[in-house]
Amino acid sequence: MVKPFNAFEAAILKALTQALFHGVDMAITPEQVVDNIQRQFSWFHGNMPRQIALSLWVIWFVLGGPFFHLGGPAWRARRVAHRLEKSTNNLIQDLGRLRGVIYAGYYGHWQGVTQDDNRDNPVLAQIGFTLPAHRVRGPGDVPITMFEGRDLTHEDMLGAEAVPESAGVIVIGSGAGGAVAAATLAAQGHDVLIVEAGAHYPSSRITHQEARMTARLFVDGGLQNTRDHDIIVFQGRCVGGSTVINNGICLRVKGEGQVHPLADDVFARWASLGAPVDEARFLAAYEAVEQRLGVAPIDPISGRNNGPHLTRGWAAYAAATGEARDAAAPAPWFRKNYGPDSIGANCAYCGYCNTGCPYGRKQGMAQSYLIDARKHGARILPEAEVQRIRWKDDTDDGRRIADGVEVLMEDGTTRFIRATKGVVVAAGTIASSRILDRSDIVGTGTNMSLNISSPVVALMPEGREMNVWDEDQMATYVDRGDFLLESHFQPPMSMSTLMPGWFGDHVQRMRNYGRLASAGVLIPADRQGSLRGGNLHLKLRDDVELPLLRRALATLSRVHFAAGAIEVYPPLARGFALRPDEDVDAFFERHITEADDVTLASSHPQGGNGRNADPALGVVDLECRVHGTTNVLVTDASTFPSCIRVNAQLTTMAMAHYATALNPFAG
Repeated sequence: MVKPFNAFEAAILKALTQALFHGVDMAITPEQVVDNIQRQFSWFHGNMPRQIALSLWVIWFVLGGPFFHLGGPAWRARRVAHRLEKSTNNLIQDLGRLRGVIYAGYYGHWQGVTQDDNRDNPVLAQIGFTLPAHRVRGPGDVPITMFEGRDLTHEDMLGAEAVPESAGVIVIGSGAGGAVAAATLAAQGHDVLIVEAGAHYPSSRITHQEARMTARLFVDGGLQNTRDHDIIVFQGRCVGGSTVINNGICLRVKGEGQVHPLADDVFARWASLGAPVDEARFLAAYEAVEQRLGVAPIDPISGRNNGPHLTRGWAAYAAATGEARDAAAPAPWFRKNYGPDSIGANCAYCGYCNTGCPYGRKQGMAQSYLIDARKHGARILPEAEVQRIRWKDDTDDGRRIADGVEVLMEDGTTRFIRATKGVVVAAGTIASSRILDRSDIVGTGTNMSLNISSPVVALMPEGREMNVWDEDQMATYVDRGDFLLESHFQPPMSMSTLMPGWFGDHVQRMRNYGRLASAGVLIPADRQGSLRGGNLHLKLRDDVELPLLRRALATLSRVHFAAGAIEVYPPLARGFALRPDEDVDAFFERHITEADDVTLASSHPQGGNGRNADPALGVVDLECRVHGTTNVLVTDASTFPSCIRVNAQLTTMAMAHYATALNPFAG
């Protein structure tokens, strides 16, 4: 293993670990924590380890430089606590990133290779967590076993030695947008090549070692963030894209019983921006995708505790407010592309969706549309990152014609692959915008949107064991029209990084793991982002997103209390707890004055290459063809003209179907 942090940086990590765990019993040593961090970051792709190393040097200097090493753990803990109390938010943000790294190094502790190697894992034992292979399931439960035979194989992938010189249509990206486009075009008879920056991870390669899977399957190992580090942006980097590491949620932007009746009409909003869709065609695209994936409400047994916790709490809360908007809010079980039940591939609800399904039970793109594409002759080239589109010298009535793409291979060499028909860009909102920008497309990377999530953890009374870690990660939701509440829970490593708190408070909260419930808010940040220097810049507005965030977090806190929680841990950088007798609104007004005050994340970046009939107002036209070109389409969420507010997977797939179903490369 090549250690990404040098001896001095490792010493800083050790000193910080000793400070964060001062006064509590550690199940492993600080040295083991640092070894775990070294190992996890050795699996990263990209320069994130160097960014974290820079943060280490900054924090070391601020905490006293050499004196931070000379002082003992108690002095270091006091020094960190003092800085938390007195420092600016930017410094706390840096401390918070390192706090997450260290807690991941502790709670992501893994022994050997297999789950059986971890029967006596001391960290997992300390919080009362049982790995899926060792759980006892009762009558009516789905066994935690592999559903065989639905994965792409190694033989389905092209090796670096077999990179073709040309293909009919080159599809950039294999996630929700790329896979659906590839399968649709291949079925029309096109010679399709799918180029994916990430590696191929079939179910057999996926494990419950969170540190390894997070490092391997996510962009920047799950630490990709906005330009000022305010918001973590989770995206997949593997064959199948984000469908490998998401929860399979499939929500339409319109639908009775799924969307609040008073919510803004997304299609009407798009039309007002100059980007109407043919609604009948789009609904048909939804139906085609849902039928192919077997989308259906999940079985309540899969989320039997944390799911009803949210809906029961919401029912009590809504009854108390008496507001018509609350009474009209749908509060159903999620519809997902798990299973489907019809073939016996029901979700085994192990709780690890966000690090990939090791059991072949999620209908991600690698278990559905990419297989369809392969059946029609499409080829898949993994570990190949498209840098830019190259154009032909001649034009068609002034419109540029794509000649092919330049691809950076894993060994550092660059290859050119010619496209005889055209190019489809579907690498995800951020990567697609970067590729088009490097290809000299004007206006890309603007009007970007995020669905921003923020978690709220709740402690239930002593003796009331929830054990919601033995369930589907996300089971139910509430759509209030202006924001969503979504039940969720995470395995130990991920839970430790989102759990607010420092020092002994954080340790105690994690040791109450079995008594915790959790949910998150989802709010829109509409058309506020842009790419600057290749990085996403997005600031929450003081008069729009921040008040909405405070209101949503206050609502969810009250819902937790209505469901019986005795303490709530909002996602505050300083880790304060909230109790039922406090003024909830005043609490959030006091503690959230800017984005730095709160933990924010997004798995749903949108926009950047928005559809519009006017080339001056959008990058692609109403059929998702790049303005001023003859043969380049964009078929991912970057085409959304505005924020869709709900989880983006299904609408991304529908947009890809919408853009390709009429055979855009015919002739």
